[in-house]
Amino acid sequence: MINITKNKISEKVSFKEFVSLNMTYPGDDSKKRRKILLWILLGSFLFLFLPWTQNIRSQGFVTALRPDQRPQTVHSIIAGRIEKWYVAEGDFVQRGDTVLLVSEIKDDYFDPRLLERTQMQVDAKALSAQSYSEKVKAIEIQIEAMRQNNILRIDQANNRLRMAELQVISDSIRFEQAKVNFKIGEEQLKRTEKLFQEGLRSLTDFEQRELRFQEVQASMIAAENSLLQSVNARIAATIELNAIDNDFRDRMAKARADMFESMSAQFDTEATVTKLENQYSNYEMRTGFRYILAPQDGYITQAVQVGLGETIKEGAEIISIMPANAQLAVEMFVSPVDYPLMRIGSKVRFIFDGWPAIVFSGWPQITNGTFGGVIHAIDNFASPNGKYRILVVEDPEEENWPEALRIGSGADGIALLNDVPLWYEIWRQLNGFPADYYTAREKADNKKK
Repeated sequence: MINITKNKISEKVSFKEFVSLNMTYPGDDSKKRRKILLWILLGSFLFLFLPWTQNIRSQGFVTALRPDQRPQTVHSIIAGRIEKWYVAEGDFVQRGDTVLLVSEIKDDYFDPRLLERTQMQVDAKALSAQSYSEKVKAIEIQIEAMRQNNILRIDQANNRLRMAELQVISDSIRFEQAKVNFKIGEEQLKRTEKLFQEGLRSLTDFEQRELRFQEVQASMIAAENSLLQSVNARIAATIELNAIDNDFRDRMAKARADMFESMSAQFDTEATVTKLENQYSNYEMRTGFRYILAPQDGYITQAVQVGLGETIKEGAEIISIMPANAQLAVEMFVSPVDYPLMRIGSKVRFIFDGWPAIVFSGWPQITNGTFGGVIHAIDNFASPNGKYRILVVEDPEEENWPEALRIGSGADGIALLNDVPLWYEIWRQLNGFPADYYTAREKADNKKK
């Protein structure tokens, strides 16, 4: 049956009546199927050696590259009540355009002439500080005049003291002269009395000599009295000199106390002026904060606070703005096992929501409908979801991203890695191994090392 020997049983026995057995014999159709199967197996084997681009797929969304170009909400700096809306959702606004007007709800700012009255307080306190300053200057002039006057008074007192000292010297000389005259007169009186007793002088001469002695004695007493008066005058001059200095110190201390008191009042008033000026600036700035302005060019996307008369708190969200002319980027996340494979400048392909694409992740050359990107930034720390964030910008060497693409659109990213044989990629996927961590050049460098 299987034609192993030359003795064929089919020549001796007829099997035509055995239909089932006849059906097991191979015919021409079976040979064709075997050939097709062999070619398929051969093609599949060769297919395993085709190049395959390793890749990492991750979901992301479109955002802006710069933080100031991303969608933002405008907050109210002050608490207030909505008075008037100047925009509607979907309107385009420029930087500085008025979006909303709010009024005050705190009684501290109800006065419509608050700024004017505060400015009047500032001016009054400034004039008060100026008056204190002028008073300080006047006291300084007074102190300088007192100092000059004290110098003159001291010079005058010194002259008086010197005159008193000279008078004491003069009177002391006269007193010494009077004492000498008294001693001489006493001797002369004794001699005259002796001569009178001996009868050599007359009574008249003796009486005249006695009168002269009395005059000399009186002159001595007068000289002594003058000396004592001069000494008293010197003492009085000394006391006056000391009194002038003490009086000057007292008057100077009082003047300095008044000056320092005025300076203290001046500084306190100036501090009050500064505080009032600060308060005025705060009031002025707060008045400007009643008008909510657009921080940049963009489109009004959503009004968080609505209606008229509604009160809002400090820091409350009011509207959302979508910046215009933002440089788009895609924010995607990769797992920690794929993080070492990411490098700035690596290529990424994107499938944006709303743009159909035919994707062969391993063969980007034959993929249609995808857009190219380049890794611009990689975070060095994991996000709250446990993955690493990557920012991808438009590849200048590839086709431009769609003009209708908007921030917030979904994007399916395919990060392209090394080119490997298909059988290797299948083997890696079946074993759960990560993609190659090194490029071809790095592998060559490692081999050389």
